[in-house]
Amino acid sequence: MIRPLLPLFLAVSCLFSATDRPNVVIIYADDLGYGDVGCYGATKIQTPNIDKLAEEGRMFTDAHTVSATCTPSRYGVLTGQYAWRVGNWGPVFSQSALVIDPDRKTIADVFKEAGYNTAVIGKWHLGFGEEKMSQDWNGDLKPGPLEVGFDYYYGVPVVNSHPPFVYVENHRVVGLTEEDPLVWKFNTPNPHAEKVPAEIGGKATERRKSQNGFRGGKEAHMLYRDAQVGTHLTEKALEWMRANKDEPFFLYYGTTAIHHPFTPHPRFLGTSEAGVYGDFVHELDWITGEIMNELEALGLAENTVVIFTSDNGGMPNRAGRKSWELGHRMNGDWLGVKFDIWEGGHRIPFVVRWPGKVPAGTESNALISSVDLTRSFADYLNVELPENAAEDSLNILSELSAAEPVGVRNTFMMAAQSAEHLAIRHNNWVYIPAKGGGGFGNGMAGMKMTGYTNSDVTPDAKIRKNAPPHQLYNLADDPRQQVNIVLEHPDKVAELRAMMLEIAGPNTPATEKF
Repeated sequence: MIRPLLPLFLAVSCLFSATDRPNVVIIYADDLGYGDVGCYGATKIQTPNIDKLAEEGRMFTDAHTVSATCTPSRYGVLTGQYAWRVGNWGPVFSQSALVIDPDRKTIADVFKEAGYNTAVIGKWHLGFGEEKMSQDWNGDLKPGPLEVGFDYYYGVPVVNSHPPFVYVENHRVVGLTEEDPLVWKFNTPNPHAEKVPAEIGGKATERRKSQNGFRGGKEAHMLYRDAQVGTHLTEKALEWMRANKDEPFFLYYGTTAIHHPFTPHPRFLGTSEAGVYGDFVHELDWITGEIMNELEALGLAENTVVIFTSDNGGMPNRAGRKSWELGHRMNGDWLGVKFDIWEGGHRIPFVVRWPGKVPAGTESNALISSVDLTRSFADYLNVELPENAAEDSLNILSELSAAEPVGVRNTFMMAAQSAEHLAIRHNNWVYIPAKGGGGFGNGMAGMKMTGYTNSDVTPDAKIRKNAPPHQLYNLADDPRQQVNIVLEHPDKVAELRAMMLEIAGPNTPATEKF
């Protein structure tokens, strides 16, 4: 990393030493890859509203989530802690307990302590209740978002591909009646869920399959319509901003776009050159534009921080493969896809617009992570964090405005869905203590779709029998992770393994994995 001269560092420190209270909006997209946005290289998809954010702010080209998987990624952004520290490696579903300890200080708590109104709207996907399998979906879903710092919650409780297909407001399912309660049962498809036609999401019955099924709750289910989820949640977000415009607010908007099933509103169908996958990105771009337009209409745009990013890389499902065939590169040139430990799994778009603080139209290759947001805003707002809060979060405010990378973060640990693939990045070195990518087919699903090459993988996307047990890459020399050089640098491997053990500490769920 290039370190700027002391005068520049002092100037940056002064720039972010003020304690004014701008509104903060985080737009947290679902499964949006590095290459899905125009300013990051997309050509088959047009994202004018997201691109405008970059024109008015700063885009980061080396930004990462803590995981290539949705739930642990969301845990990281809200808590400032690596999710593997609490044993979370993959997505949770309808009967999962709340992943976040209500006693842990979250980014929402930080804003509340600073006098903000706080809301989470959209996808939650972090569980409810104190114990797994204990949720009564007809009663209060708690602890939940309101117990971890949010004043208001409205959204999709799990994910748009898994039941129950309902909306939850604060603690209750919207539209539920005593006469027709929700009844949970394994392997029972929801009879009221809208089927997804093959042309916009695969098999018509695919939408209703799940390890966790529900029956009943017809009225609640009827309020949920796949093609209207994005527009409905956006209107809820706009309503909440209008209602809270007179006081500082923090809005965390977790979109369902562009997670499968790909069900954009009809107005977006056929608008991209990347099939329904691209059409869904167009809806996401529209959502971003609606948020910005509302901020302008409320006179708040110049005093609002807008952060646009994603929870992980793009996914090689049916629509994703079709977009690839049409020439779209969801994760750009990076190796790997969602769930993989390779770069494409967790390197994501990250754009910050902050008038007066972040220089417009700039780009940075500083290494940052969404896990860093908690400490960054806590420091900015002079909110003290206890020792057991945001342990893995760094203050990256200086990276938002410095002319060159400051080098706040040079070491980072990232996870795949497979615990064995917990990996470390130190400067440009990446060490992975396992074979493959750790995701779909141990990364081979993505290899088959993209045709990208790796020295450990055969041309027909199988891990070579003689592949080394671990992986090492230097991104400065090999950004696409094409050649595993682990056998050539035993000293570097030993150094990075020691770092991993030191970061993980004793008696953590991850220690035994490497």
